[in-house]
Amino acid sequence: MSKYPRPAWLITAIAGASVATFVSVAGCARLGGELYASRSSGSSVTQRMFGTSARSAAVSQTPRTQRTGDAVQLTSGALPRLAFASADVPVDELLPAGDRPLPGNGLCPPDMASIDDQFCVDKYEASLVEVLPGGEERAWPYYLPVEGHTVRAVSEKGVFPQGYISEKQAIEACGRSGKRLCKPAEWKTACKGPDPKKFGYANERTPGTCNDNGKSPVGTFFGADVASGKAWTWDKMNDPQLNQMAGGLAETGSHESCTNGYGVYDMVGNLHEWVLDPAGTFQGGYYLDVTQNGDGCGYRTDAHEAWYHDYSTGFRCCADIGQ
Repeated sequence: MSKYPRPAWLITAIAGASVATFVSVAGCARLGGELYASRSSGSSVTQRMFGTSARSAAVSQTPRTQRTGDAVQLTSGALPRLAFASADVPVDELLPAGDRPLPGNGLCPPDMASIDDQFCVDKYEASLVEVLPGGEERAWPYYLPVEGHTVRAVSEKGVFPQGYISEKQAIEACGRSGKRLCKPAEWKTACKGPDPKKFGYANERTPGTCNDNGKSPVGTFFGADVASGKAWTWDKMNDPQLNQMAGGLAETGSHESCTNGYGVYDMVGNLHEWVLDPAGTFQGGYYLDVTQNGDGCGYRTDAHEAWYHDYSTGFRCCADIGQ
């Protein structure tokens, strides 16, 4: 099996020019006392990474300690479940050569955007590859938690980003790619754009510009348990089918206008994004809510600790500028 290369800007030098290393740091779903969530479709990269036809295999999950939440806004209607198709595909067959990390360009790696030449931020929400004991790597299913597995972050267009991840796990995943979790102020600066706007693309929200008006998978699959509060257990909030529901999670970059002058995508909506905070904070909202705890780039939730995760919690990485 061929192996996805480690970021070359961490370890190589080009004709006497030393290449800078990048360090590490990481997103959830409790919104000022409310829990929300939802899911999406497929691109050419996704076809190879996850397959695009409807699939029905259910994925089981190890029971965990139960946690409860409060109310949710629901959208009813049973929708199809999808399942991961090909985790054994070598990662370097999944990613076009032009999208793979290349030697440092003096500022940021090609999968990252330069933010005023002050720091780098991933262009897309993170997806994961699993690092196997022999060093080989393969795509990690975006709808599964990562406990017990060694994973690292990649930033790619046209794939479903990783939910079900805690801030602590996101910090580790960024670090294994020579990056770090974004600091709160860095994340907000990148989100608002070089000409700062509340939602990145504008000061006023236009629903649907970003993935911000999806359907509730919790309401769809566990609606009968919502009134009693039994829908908000750890196992149900981390159920693999939640982010496989059509009308919820979207592929990275699929909302082409959800960007700004820096060239970063989906910072508002799609998945909550963890930022570096020992107490636990994620920003930007997700596919059911981008205004409850602040508008767009100002959205901030600190109701969960850094070990928490559910289907709505994702992340992207930052890095220091190369010298």
